[in-house]
Amino acid sequence: MLQIRCKNNNVTKSFLEGTSLLEVYQEFAEELKMPYPVVSAKVNNASQGLKFRLFQNRDVEFFDARAGSGHRVYVRSLCFVLYKAATDVFPGSKLFIEHPLSRGFYCNFKKRNAEVLTDDDVEQISVRMQEIIQLDMPFRRNEATTEEAVRVFTERGFSDKVKLLETSGQIYTDYYTLGDTVDYFYGPLVPSAGYLKVWGLERYHDGLLLRVPDQHVPTQLAEKIDQPKTFEMFAEKVRWDIIMRHSNAGDVNKAILKGHASELIQVSEALQEKKIVKIAEEIDERFRAEKNPIRLVLITGPSSSGKTTFCKRLSIQLLACGLRPLSFSTDDYFVNRVDTPLLPDGNYDFDNIRAVDCELLADHLNRLMNGERVEVPEYNFVTGKREYNGKRLKLQNDSVLIIEGIHALNPLLTKSIPDSMKFKIFVSALTNISLDDHNWIPTQDNRLLRRIIRDYNKGAFTAQETISHWKNVCEAEEKWILPFQENADVMFNSALNIEFAVLRTHAEIILASVPKNCPEYSEAHRLLKFIHYFIPISDKEIPPTSIMREFVGGSVFKY
Repeated sequence: MLQIRCKNNNVTKSFLEGTSLLEVYQEFAEELKMPYPVVSAKVNNASQGLKFRLFQNRDVEFFDARAGSGHRVYVRSLCFVLYKAATDVFPGSKLFIEHPLSRGFYCNFKKRNAEVLTDDDVEQISVRMQEIIQLDMPFRRNEATTEEAVRVFTERGFSDKVKLLETSGQIYTDYYTLGDTVDYFYGPLVPSAGYLKVWGLERYHDGLLLRVPDQHVPTQLAEKIDQPKTFEMFAEKVRWDIIMRHSNAGDVNKAILKGHASELIQVSEALQEKKIVKIAEEIDERFRAEKNPIRLVLITGPSSSGKTTFCKRLSIQLLACGLRPLSFSTDDYFVNRVDTPLLPDGNYDFDNIRAVDCELLADHLNRLMNGERVEVPEYNFVTGKREYNGKRLKLQNDSVLIIEGIHALNPLLTKSIPDSMKFKIFVSALTNISLDDHNWIPTQDNRLLRRIIRDYNKGAFTAQETISHWKNVCEAEEKWILPFQENADVMFNSALNIEFAVLRTHAEIILASVPKNCPEYSEAHRLLKFIHYFIPISDKEIPPTSIMREFVGGSVFKY
């Protein structure tokens, strides 16, 4: 008999060898009284599907769709149902699940005859999805040699999955079936389609929007928000993919194996520099306009988006336009640490707008715009106090002021300055590639890997500590940063196609240091599994001005 401890209530019970996690949950369900349906579990802190069978004593913990791991399992399973329904209704069609958008997932759908997608088409796919769910079709996991899996996907014309698996270096591969439909996913699914009660599908721009449960209340759909600028930013990503001829991990791996890593780096960096030049030229044009000239550039973005390096590279391009940029960070206007608002757990809430002395910043802005010389503070993160160290700014006739920070686009911060004088930029790592056509890469994973590496290299936090803080970081972003991204005049994507191949070289040993007996191991294990899809390369050819240098080290810029 096995001894299985349920971490949800810290109770241990005996089970037969080979018992599934679903059967274990059913034994504990009455006493656990989970508020929402359970969709996944962790076994010794590693995420598993509910069909996973136990053959040794283990700790298990069950999750509903509110947890990050549970939500991923739910959405991943829903994507498989969408793919099956789409190809059942339109044989020979192609579905590309591209990226999160409007609190759902944008999908590019190509009918075999290249006809335009209609509302009636979407309705037919929705009806088929509902039939699959009502039939409670089981998801079946198949373990095979990678050679066999490659043969299966080659026969079905999945070149994206073939390239991914051929370059994965794995001996065995799991793939899934739903009825007679075959697909590949890099994480577990729910046991059957009947688990997927909450979803929606609608036409969105020229494709589909797959709507998913609200992560806080998974019995209802996440509220849809229109994101036209974010959509255009992702559309630009697709155009860059066409230029690079690499849209999936397998494409990048194949290019690396052929010796094209240097070219990938150079073209990726050139595309980003071209975008920065274009932004600088637009600022310059509006700065010199007769009516409502720009005098203030505001730059924001979520954690580890690369906004600090972007700010420095933009400053160089503005100098090349004949402007003289002056800059400071909103971080320098933090209130003294003792006056910082607190989170419910008693820790300091540094992401709260009230952590910034908005009145002082507004006063300095007004004085600068009136042509006065102002001594601006510098925040000492060791002492937790603002200091005045002689940094004085004065705007000249050819000067433009750049403010960078997480609250830079929050109207409260610059409400005393007319909007006509502002140019707003939102920077984010909108991951350039997918694993394959049905497995997108969450943008948060891109930023989390960057932050883990930077924190570790600086000696600030271990990987375990960074992962532990990440949930709070993301919640703060949802509250204080992301609501303002659509207010930006321009959005900049800081991610590179080659990025994960470089990050793997740095992240592997750092993630491997996370102990297996801590909750953070689950995320470290997931990220390790994910970056192993990419063939590692050295960062030696990454330019010293690259945004990536902000995270892996070796930048020429001073931070």
